[in-house]
Amino acid sequence: MELSASPSDLALLRRFSPFDAMKPENLAALAKRTSRLQAPKGRLLFTEGDEEKQTYYLLSGTVDLMAEGEVIGQVRSGTPKAKNPLAHALPRPYSAVVTSDRIEYLHIDSEFLDVVVTWDQTGSYKVIELREAEEGGPSADDWMTALLQNKAFHKVPPSNIQAVFMRMQRVDYRAGEVVIKQGDPGDYFYVVVKGSCSVARETPLNKEGVKLAELKMGETFGEEALISEAKRNATITMLSDGCLMRLSKQDFRTLLHEPLLQWVEWPEAKRIVAGGGQWLDVRLPSEYDHYRAEGSLNIPAQSLRLKMKGLDRNVHYVVCCDTGRRSSACGYLLTERGFQASVLKNGLPAAELTK
Repeated sequence: MELSASPSDLALLRRFSPFDAMKPENLAALAKRTSRLQAPKGRLLFTEGDEEKQTYYLLSGTVDLMAEGEVIGQVRSGTPKAKNPLAHALPRPYSAVVTSDRIEYLHIDSEFLDVVVTWDQTGSYKVIELREAEEGGPSADDWMTALLQNKAFHKVPPSNIQAVFMRMQRVDYRAGEVVIKQGDPGDYFYVVVKGSCSVARETPLNKEGVKLAELKMGETFGEEALISEAKRNATITMLSDGCLMRLSKQDFRTLLHEPLLQWVEWPEAKRIVAGGGQWLDVRLPSEYDHYRAEGSLNIPAQSLRLKMKGLDRNVHYVVCCDTGRRSSACGYLLTERGFQASVLKNGLPAAELTK
C-alpha cells in the first residue's frame, strides 16, 4: 500500500530518521514514493552482499540480522535501533530475516530518498503555488514529485535542482492552443503540470501532422531543439485546459543538460562497445550508409522517441553522429528516461569507419 501526504502518514514517517527533521513539502513528496508492506515469519527481506538500492524501516515486529549464517543482532520495532533503516549500507553487511509472526515495514527507493534528503538539508527550493480549477485535482507538488521520480534528476546537483524550480515560469493554456510549432526556433523546456498535450509531426504526405504521443502531468518536452540548436521537430498542442512550467534555453542548458551528459572520446567509446556496449547512430539513413561504426544501430534522431521502447535497458549505448550535436540531444533523452548512455565527443571520425 502506498502512503499519501495525509497528516497520519506524515506523522508515521516522522517516527524515523531523518524524516523527523524534514520540511513538510519534502516529506509529502517522499511519502508518495513510500510503500507500507507486510512480511510473514521466516521471510528474507534482503541478503548479505545485496546491492539493490532499496531502503527498509521496521514499523512492527522483530527482524534478526545475520552474517555468514550466524545471528549477530536483532531489531525490534519501537526501539532506538529501529528509528534508522535496516542495514542500509551497500553492499548489505547482513541478511534480514523476519522472526516475529509478521512484520510491517516501509519500503523506499534509496536513490529517490537520497535526493529528497539532500535537497532538504542543503537548502529550500521555491515551491510554485498552483491553484487547481478542479476540485480533487493534483496538488501543487504532484507535478514536481512526478518529475523528480525521473532517475535522470538523480544525476543533477541538488543546487541545480533548486535553481530549476526557482527559475521556472508558469504559463496557462486553453484546449486547442499551440504551445510550440514545428519549424520554430527552440526557446523553452516545458513540464506538464496540469492537463495533457498532443505531439504531432508534419510530413510531406500529411500536412495535418501525424500524432506521435500524448504527454501528461510530470512529462517534459522541448529539449531536443535547445540542445541541438535546431528548429522544433514537432508541434505540441493542448488537448485540454492546462498549465505548463517552462525553463529558458540558457537555464536548461546550464542546469539540466550539461550535468546529465557523459561525453566520451573515441578510444573510450570503442572500449565501451568492446565490453558489451552498443553504438547508436542517430544520423539519417543516407548519412549512415555513407560511413558508420561497425555493428552500429541506426535510429535517426527524429525517430528516437518512437523507437525507444525497443531499446535494451541493460545495454550501455554510445550515441554518435557526425559532430556531437544531434547525439547530445539523443543522449539527454535516453538518460532522462533511465537508459545508460554516453555521447561520442566531436562526432564520428569518418576516416576510421566502414563504408
